[in-house]
Amino acid sequence: MRDMMKMVIVLTVLASFSGGLLASIRNGTKERIEVAQLNFVKGPAIKEIMVGSSNDPVADRFKMAVGETETEKDFFIGKFDGKANTVALEAFGKGYGGDVGVMVAINVENDTIHGVSVTTHAETPGMGAKAKEDPSFVSQFKAKSIDSPIKVTNDGGTINIISGSTITSRAVANAATDAAKVYLENKDQILEKIKTF
Repeated sequence: MRDMMKMVIVLTVLASFSGGLLASIRNGTKERIEVAQLNFVKGPAIKEIMVGSSNDPVADRFKMAVGETETEKDFFIGKFDGKANTVALEAFGKGYGGDVGVMVAINVENDTIHGVSVTTHAETPGMGAKAKEDPSFVSQFKAKSIDSPIKVTNDGGTINIISGSTITSRAVANAATDAAKVYLENKDQILEKIKTF
């Protein structure tokens, strides 16, 4: 019995130490990971959908807590025609191989999509991966109103699916709809923040 107690105490101490060590490593590398994601994952997608902006939308950004859980989200600002009139944020849709990350830019003057770009995915190469590589697919989202859900043609919408990749196409459309929802729910706060840029 005494040996059993010693073993439980030793295991508890080791588990606590390991958990604390992992948590401190995570906290210590959090900023570096965020910078790497901005430079190599989100940044290229933002620059792709905000081509022609007179500012650096990756540098001009702010964080804001959104939703019931007060999750902190990054918002990226684009300036066109001398005005800060476009905001981009990332949302996720459920794809065939997992979550599909999509950067969605919204024109705040007319509440339409300025552009979308896939940031991350685990979709099948040559099939679902086309959502990131095929400019004709993502170009369909441009100028779509965000007042109603964005859907693929199979669901009664206007977005043509990628052949053989209905689930991935639907994931991108759902992510765009979710991003629009976050924007609309927080529009007043977002517009106030944009004024500072």
